[in-house]
Amino acid sequence: MRTLQWAITGAVAMALAGCGADEISSAGSAGNITINNPPPSSGNPSPGPGAPGDVQPAAGCPTIEDPAGLRDYGTITGPTGTYRVCALPNRFTRSATLPRVPGLLYTLDGRVDVGFDNGPVPQDDEESVVLTIEPGVVIFAHTGVSWLAVNRGNRIEAIGTPERPIVFTSRDNVLGLATDDSQGQWGGIVLLGRAPITDCTVAPAAEPGSANCERQTEGAVDPAYYGGATPDDSSGTLRYVQVRYSGYVLSANNELQSLTLSGVGSGTTIEYFQSHNSSDDGFENFGGTVHMRRIVITGADDDSIDLDTGYQGTIQYVIAVQKNSGAADSIIELDSANALEDQTPRTHMKLANFTFVHRNPASGNNAAMLFRGKADATLINGVVVSPMACLRLNGSNILSPDPATEKRGAPQFHSVAMQCGAEPFVGTGDVTVEQVADVFNAGPNNDAAFTATLIDTFINGENEAAVAATDPATLDPAFDSTDYIGAVRDADDTWYAGWTCSSTTATFGSSSSACTSLPSLAE
Repeated sequence: MRTLQWAITGAVAMALAGCGADEISSAGSAGNITINNPPPSSGNPSPGPGAPGDVQPAAGCPTIEDPAGLRDYGTITGPTGTYRVCALPNRFTRSATLPRVPGLLYTLDGRVDVGFDNGPVPQDDEESVVLTIEPGVVIFAHTGVSWLAVNRGNRIEAIGTPERPIVFTSRDNVLGLATDDSQGQWGGIVLLGRAPITDCTVAPAAEPGSANCERQTEGAVDPAYYGGATPDDSSGTLRYVQVRYSGYVLSANNELQSLTLSGVGSGTTIEYFQSHNSSDDGFENFGGTVHMRRIVITGADDDSIDLDTGYQGTIQYVIAVQKNSGAADSIIELDSANALEDQTPRTHMKLANFTFVHRNPASGNNAAMLFRGKADATLINGVVVSPMACLRLNGSNILSPDPATEKRGAPQFHSVAMQCGAEPFVGTGDVTVEQVADVFNAGPNNDAAFTATLIDTFINGENEAAVAATDPATLDPAFDSTDYIGAVRDADDTWYAGWTCSSTTATFGSSSSACTSLPSLAE
C-alpha cells in the first residue's frame, strides 16, 4: 500500500470474494468492503508548504437545502491561497445545490451518500435526492477513505463548463504536495444504477439482467447495491468534470478507481470527463448501458478502461495515455474469465474514435489491450501506440459465436491502426498468435504495422489522416458519424482543451491548468 501523506482515522475492513482468478478486484467486483467513516475533525487542516497565493478565504459556509447543512472546518492554506473548508453531510437526504463561492472548497469527510438506496425497481412515490454542483466547484477528500456514492433512484448533476470545470481531488493537491506521480489519495465517485447486470451476488440464484439481479459495491456500515431491469435509468450528469489522484488502495488488488459505473443506465450523461492519476482504473463499468463521450484518461496505474458483468453501452472519443512508470497495466481490460461467463446480457464493448498511447513496457497484461471472458467487442476508428504487443486475446471462447448465450463471435476491428512492439499480437489460454492476427486482419482498413505521426501525443498527423475511416453509426446508431480515425481529428479539433488538467503524462494546451495546482477560485 502506498504511503499516504496524512493520518487516516477510522478502520478499514473488507471481505473479498472474487468472481474469478483473472478478475481485477476493484469497486463492485467482489463482496462487501466496509469503510467506517472517521469522525468529523475540527479546526484548521495543517497548512501546506510554500508561500500562499492570492486566494482569500470565504467568510463562512453557504446555506444549502439539505437539513444537515455544511460543517465549517475552518481554513486550509496551500500554494494557491487560503480557503474556507465546508464539509458535506455524510448523507444528502434532500436535494441540494453546491454553489461556487470564491475562496471556498468543499470536502468529503469519509463516505458521502446521495440519498438512500431506493431499490432495483423505480417507484412512483420514491424519495429521490438530486445533488447539483455548480461550474467551478472544487471538492477535495479530507481523508484517504473518502468517496462519493450516488445511490439507486437518486442523481448527481455535476455540470461544469469548458472555462470552469468541476474538480474532485485530494487534500494533498490543495496543500501543494501532489506531484505528477501522486495517486491513490482518496476513493473516487461511484454511481449506483438500475440497469441490467450479470454475476448476481445479493441473490446468486437470481436471473441475470432481471430486477432481482443485484451486486454490492464498497460501502460503510450500510451496503451499496446496484442492478435492476431499467436500461434507460438515469444517475444524472457528469459534464466537464475532473477526478484527480483517486483510487485509494484498500488491499492488494482491491482499490477504488476514479469513476465506478455500477449498473448505470443510458439515461445518464457522462461526457467531457477526465480521470487523472488513478491508482486503479480510469473508469470501470460493471454492467449497465450508459453511453460515454469525450473521455480523457491520464496516468492510470492499472487499466484506463475496464468493462465487465454485462456492460452494453457505447464509448466514443477517448484519449488515454499511460505513464511509463509504476504498475500501469493495459489501456483496455475487457471482462473476466470466471464460471459465470455464459450469463446474459453479454458484455459488448463498442468503442469508436480512440487514441491510446501506452508507455509501460512492463505491463502485467503483456499487451495494451486484453480481451477475454467470452465478451464481445467492436472497435472502430482507433489509433494504438505501444512499446509491447497491442492486442492479447485470452481463451478460445472469445472467438466463436454462441447463439445460446448471445455471443456474437470474435472481436471486430474497423479502421484500427496500431504501432506496436516487436510482436503486435499475443494469444493465451488456447488462443494462438496466428488466430489473434487473423481476427484483427479480418476487418477493413486495419494496420498492425502502422507508423504513428501523432502530434503533441494524441493529435492526428499525416499518417493518421491517410487511414480510411469507417462510419461508426453504420455499426451502432448510438454513435456519432465520423470520417476520421482517432480521438482528435487535427489541430483544429480542440474538444479536450481548457477543462482538462495537464501533467508530464500529457499536456492539453495553454488553456488547461496543471493537475498539481488548483484552478483559480480567487473570484
